[in-house]
Amino acid sequence: MTGPPGVADLPAPPRRDTMAALQRRRRRFQAGFFVLFLLAPALDLLRFDLYETQLYVLGFPWTLGIDAFMRHETGATETAIGIFVRAFLPALALIAAFLAVAWRYGRLYCGWLCPHFSAVELLNDLLHRAIGRFSVWERHATPRADRTPHKRWWPVFALSCGLLGFAWGITLASYLLPPAVLWHNLLHGTLTGNQARFIFVASGVFTLEFLFARHLFCRFGCAVGFFQSLTWMANPRGMVVAFDRTRTPDCRSCTTARAPQGDACNVACPMRLRPRSLKRLMFSCVQCGRCLQACTTAMDAQRRSPPLQWAVGADAVREALRERIAQQAAQQARDAREPR
Repeated sequence: MTGPPGVADLPAPPRRDTMAALQRRRRRFQAGFFVLFLLAPALDLLRFDLYETQLYVLGFPWTLGIDAFMRHETGATETAIGIFVRAFLPALALIAAFLAVAWRYGRLYCGWLCPHFSAVELLNDLLHRAIGRFSVWERHATPRADRTPHKRWWPVFALSCGLLGFAWGITLASYLLPPAVLWHNLLHGTLTGNQARFIFVASGVFTLEFLFARHLFCRFGCAVGFFQSLTWMANPRGMVVAFDRTRTPDCRSCTTARAPQGDACNVACPMRLRPRSLKRLMFSCVQCGRCLQACTTAMDAQRRSPPLQWAVGADAVREALRERIAQQAAQQARDAREPR
């Protein structure tokens, strides 16, 4: 009798199934972090209480020892060491770890954890159901064979923008004020003037941003994403979406149910980028992998390997060299066309 088959004996799953599993895992990460973002203040996981002028971290008050110094219970040297150990050292360690991930993998936080980007993807889908476009500013529709846009989705899209904007406003307020007091005042209609103004203004700003400028904010207005991109661009070995340019003819027949007119990777990108572009034109790539999934689905239907792949390390360097060669060739072609 033979034992159960080992991993090597099992047939390899199709790549599209692998990419679909990757997207499901990413969705779970996004959902978990979204819930954490909403509940962190209520659980005292992270918030700064303006009433008490007290920072809470992981359920405990985080002090720097200044109060003890003011009461003459500690000396200046001990207080300075406490400030360095409790404030500067954790902040530097957190920033260093965050930038180290960005150096290697780019805007991984944006694509896999960021609550705002989760909302962007949801609103993209709702707006497409309403008008067949992913932004109100896009001139041309992006048709899908499995979907017919209908105006009945407009109220759903607008209401979702309003609800998400309010969620952002009330959650940001709860990071600064006691959540129990804030929610009690909200439910009983007893918000103070400052509380009401903060929630109203923050909710309005985020609602408008979700309605009209969510892609612009992610690409150019978010400082967290911007510094991740700068760090990633400085590393030629950082993970990139690499395109095999020898396979360009295969892209002409690249169609899926979501992209019946071709350009499946472009249609799939929630940041409205062109994944086959050079790295510098992919500055805002969030490494979500949706373009890779679309490419894999289209190529699997043609029994071909996908020309889009993630590349990191030496493979990313080779991709950068190919980009440089392509740029030089394009420049030489332009120079040859110019009259002398």
